[in-house]
Amino acid sequence: MSLRLDFCSAEAARYACEKWHYSRSLPAGKTVKIGVWEDNKYIGCIIYGQGANHNIAKPFGLKQTEVAELVRVALNKHKSFVSKIISISLRILKKACPGLLLIVSYADEEQGHNGSIYQAGNWIFIGTIEGCKQWFLNGQKIHPKTIAGRFGTNDCEKIKKAGFDIRFKFVKGKNKYIMPLTKEMRVKFEKFALEYPKRAPVVQE
Repeated sequence: MSLRLDFCSAEAARYACEKWHYSRSLPAGKTVKIGVWEDNKYIGCIIYGQGANHNIAKPFGLKQTEVAELVRVALNKHKSFVSKIISISLRILKKACPGLLLIVSYADEEQGHNGSIYQAGNWIFIGTIEGCKQWFLNGQKIHPKTIAGRFGTNDCEKIKKAGFDIRFKFVKGKNKYIMPLTKEMRVKFEKFALEYPKRAPVVQE
């Protein structure tokens, strides 16, 4: 079985995200899209970008251009270990963007991910982002500030009485991992490593 990674088109990346990632969407903004092929068959892509956090570098004391986020792992059925695929993609990214020093990624507990692919790749676990409320207006996800600005309140009952379908749900937090791209960065941040979170046991009914 042969494994090959190389840059791919936006169309190929969009196809992979819509077909094989739970978000069903290609991330917005400028990204680096790395395609994955097994036995010359396209099986998905790994995508890096700035993500939704415009201050992603601030907690690490680095410049915004020195930190990127692993924003998508969109893969179809595959034989290779995901940790190996990500590791190869990191080498490609590092070569293409020599100024990068650190990669950040999140394992979404809401999707049942604890970050085992990062643990297998020796990423550094630095903590969990707390869960939060997610609001939905007429079935579409919406920011709570937008709701308050539009209706002058976040009171669901008042908004419902105005004829709108407003709902919210609590979502679990995300486990945060980092991958230093230089030995200096590894030494600098390894001291902040926390014990890897374990996957919750499956309860037999």
